[in-house]
Amino acid sequence: MNLLSRAAERIYWSARYLERAENTARLVRVYGNLLLDFPLHAGLGWRLLIRITDNEQAYREAYPRPLNDSAVDYLVVDDRNPGSILSCLRQARENIRTTRDIVPSEAWRCTNELVIYAREKLDGVESQRKRSDVMSSIIERCQQITGLLHGTMSRGRAYQFLRLGRNLERADMNTRIIDVAAATLLTGREEIARFDNRLWMAVLQSLSAYQMYRQHVRRRIMGRDVIAYLLNDELFPKSLNHCLGQISSALDELPRNTEALAAVAALKKRLSGVAVEQFDTRELHQWIDDVQLALADLNNQIYRHWLALESSG
Repeated sequence: MNLLSRAAERIYWSARYLERAENTARLVRVYGNLLLDFPLHAGLGWRLLIRITDNEQAYREAYPRPLNDSAVDYLVVDDRNPGSILSCLRQARENIRTTRDIVPSEAWRCTNELVIYAREKLDGVESQRKRSDVMSSIIERCQQITGLLHGTMSRGRAYQFLRLGRNLERADMNTRIIDVAAATLLTGREEIARFDNRLWMAVLQSLSAYQMYRQHVRRRIMGRDVIAYLLNDELFPKSLNHCLGQISSALDELPRNTEALAAVAALKKRLSGVAVEQFDTRELHQWIDDVQLALADLNNQIYRHWLALESSG
């Protein structure tokens, strides 16, 4: 099948937007529940999620004098934030709508129903309990669509672009969460030190990793163990290592893949040589920053070799 580059781009971004909406919903649910247990003097708040999603400057421009819930609004429903949950779901719907001749029709129906649900339920949610319920429903529906696509699409080139988008987005969110968590929790601040175990548990939960981590790391939750697991575990679907393996596997099925495969191989080599326990916070931040730049370069290569072409035949 000859896949036009514009169709490949829409499939690629439909996967990224669905994954981003699910990840953001999980962050909002996990940290919303977490903040109920923390005193104000601990210095944790919704702006932590603004840092994770790399929206600090845009948020300050949108809310020069932010109110208590303005960060939540910005992450969940604000049209000025292209990465808000509602914005991502709308963009995923549009990309799937315009590729209905390629993706299963059920995916369009489910995505459209999800956008309608999110639009009705997200606006005006005030209590954390109701917000948590809505986030859980959005997460489940995103997973339903992802599972539907995985279970029904032929393993042609369209599916490989879906895999690329999903796993590149997962890798990006993984490193962002680790970076902010390390900067916040490995600094030894007295006001949050006694919550250390609970906070690292929240980091795992924000990537749906808590249960799998407990099965594989059978000791007290420690920050550097968590970071090592989320970076290196080959079997956990949202670890950086596993995401890179999935990206490499998808690239194997595409033409003109030499440069992109070499970039992924270089990233995997960098990952295999990392010793988290030997890094201080500044070194870990620099290492993650380099990885994020490499992921951005990989996205650029995907555009250069496939998505910016007249066709990817």
